[in-house]
Amino acid sequence: MKITRLGAGLGIVTVGALALAGCSVPYESEVIEDTEITVSWNDIIDNFNTSSTSGNNVANSNVTYLTTSGFNYYNDSPELVQNTDFGSYEKTSDDPLTVEYTINDNVTWSDGVAVDEADMLLSWAYIFQAFENEEGGALFNYANPRADLASELPEIDDHKLTLVYDVPYVDWEVQFAVGSVAAHAAVMLAYPEIEDPQEAKDQLVTAIQEGDTEWLTPVAEAWEADFQSPNTPENPLVNLSYGPYIVEDLVEEDYVTLVANEEFAWGPSPKYQRITIRQIADATAQVQALQNQDVQVASGQPTPDVLELVQSTDTADYYTGDEATYEHVDLTFNNGGPFDPATYGGDEEKARMVRVAFLKTIPREEIVEKLIRPLNPNAEVRNSILQIPGSPMYDPIVEANGSAEYADVDIEGAKQLLADAGVETPVEVKFWYPEGNARRASEYELIATSAALAGFDVVDDSEPNWEFTDTTAFPVNPHDAVIFAWASTSLALTGTDQYLGTGQPSNFGGYSNESVDTRLKDLETELDENEQIQIQIDVEKELWADGYGITIFQFPGLTAWDKGVEGIAPAPLAPYYFWNFWEWAPTSGSAAE
Repeated sequence: MKITRLGAGLGIVTVGALALAGCSVPYESEVIEDTEITVSWNDIIDNFNTSSTSGNNVANSNVTYLTTSGFNYYNDSPELVQNTDFGSYEKTSDDPLTVEYTINDNVTWSDGVAVDEADMLLSWAYIFQAFENEEGGALFNYANPRADLASELPEIDDHKLTLVYDVPYVDWEVQFAVGSVAAHAAVMLAYPEIEDPQEAKDQLVTAIQEGDTEWLTPVAEAWEADFQSPNTPENPLVNLSYGPYIVEDLVEEDYVTLVANEEFAWGPSPKYQRITIRQIADATAQVQALQNQDVQVASGQPTPDVLELVQSTDTADYYTGDEATYEHVDLTFNNGGPFDPATYGGDEEKARMVRVAFLKTIPREEIVEKLIRPLNPNAEVRNSILQIPGSPMYDPIVEANGSAEYADVDIEGAKQLLADAGVETPVEVKFWYPEGNARRASEYELIATSAALAGFDVVDDSEPNWEFTDTTAFPVNPHDAVIFAWASTSLALTGTDQYLGTGQPSNFGGYSNESVDTRLKDLETELDENEQIQIQIDVEKELWADGYGITIFQFPGLTAWDKGVEGIAPAPLAPYYFWNFWEWAPTSGSAAE
């Protein structure tokens, strides 16, 4: 994949659950006939299953956000908003933690099949890793499986599912959702001889309830592979929708056009009949397209020059502000490279010293000063892996986590570590960044120049595709160091085990630390805030001491839009400016085409 990966949460959800359902008045579409808006993003969808490890990225989730619905969503505050037009959920017990989910009767997939308990049961199967493959791994290649949270088979009824947690999980309210893949679609792709959607759902439910792993294996394989589609899917089962829009046309690495779903009646109505998302990787090119009115919204990873260009665009309004996304460099522990103990005959300490030496050379302050501060004068280096700057937990964690060891570039310290480790220089480091990303190309140049002073030969290993994130195709990351960002989709306290936990599907560098695994599990059931801070300090001490990787900066957000469009309200959480797409509309007397 080729886009910013989705990450875990940054805080704690404090919003209580409600138990309301249904619409009080008949649904009325507000779609304006023959209207279309074209927006831009730096990548385009190529996988309709955003729950899988290969599909778990922002470009995919932006589109599936337009084509799905759900029990809740985050607004631009950000606050968690209940979507009672779709359904409801209610915590019915604290001991054991029990939550009842109900989907409203009128909610259907775009082929007319109900979204119901079968879809929820499929979600339970992959979210909570209910089934293992022959090798003992997760049967469904879900991006963040949690076999330790809700192992009990849920009770189901008509459009209902009751989930019983094994532990009093602090982030239960944002843990469970219906995914972007229809249960009947996954079954019918796995078993083409099944042509009736209800039969497909019935057989899936039976297989899950009876623990029939053999029957489920082809379904899991289809769930992972058959929804990958860089062009308009030939089989309509692949791009089914239960949201306001449905994908009409998709051209690889070019654009995707969505058209209003005529069957949609369970949420706020969109105004534009069509939305086209164009892939424009370069932020300058996005703004130029906005100036030329080829697109009506531009948003990306800005540079100072891009901000200046936006400010000179009289036909556009714009917004700047930090996003809940952070840039970081991760090192690879298991690929036979310079940071792998196996390279040194299994010497863990020697590999750790080489990792720490490399991280000491990364010029974080220079990167922020040259590339970020012109966009946000108050920008600072981020020094916590788990918490966002400005959060109540950030300062006490930073004070004690050991990040001070990396506060300044320390070339002499890095040289000494390499000498003490007995490692000959130059040490080659294959460094990956997404080809075509101007800001990250600049970061690479600054890092390579600085690291060379200590004896590291940082080799440009960039490529346009994020292939290392597809762990089924690349179980071991071929790159020694990678630079990308984790984009937060919620304010959940937990979830970082997705990429920090041993053997987890988004742990692309092969990092493993038993203490980190244990303490992250402790965090999931800890309700005392002071103890939550201490747990995160314990985790970060291990990460910084191990040379896991290094944080650099919080993303400066920049979104610009044509004055002929109203309703654009960029949000810090993914999906960013897409969060309220149903409010986008032509300004009075104009139409964006």
